[in-house]
Amino acid sequence: MARGWESKSVEAQQEESGRSEPSEKPRLTQEEANSVRALSDLRLSLKRVMEQLAVSQNPSHRRMLQLARNDLEERIKQLDRRRSAGQTT
Repeated sequence: MARGWESKSVEAQQEESGRSEPSEKPRLTQEEANSVRALSDLRLSLKRVMEQLAVSQNPSHRRMLQLARNDLEERIKQLDRRRSAGQTT
């Protein structure tokens, strides 16, 4: 008897998953996917630099981390601008 209930549950799940497929996100072009990946990588790097900056005590190391942070923030802004310009055209 438990097996019958299990089968019905599986059938219901399969029907439900079949209905949700049309609401998939639109596919990205290769260029868009690369841009999203690059932006994600930059943000992750920035997060790591910020974490290191929060605990760093050495003034030389802090300066290097601040330069890295500034560079990463600028690169993120540039990539965001390029992505925004590409979406409006």
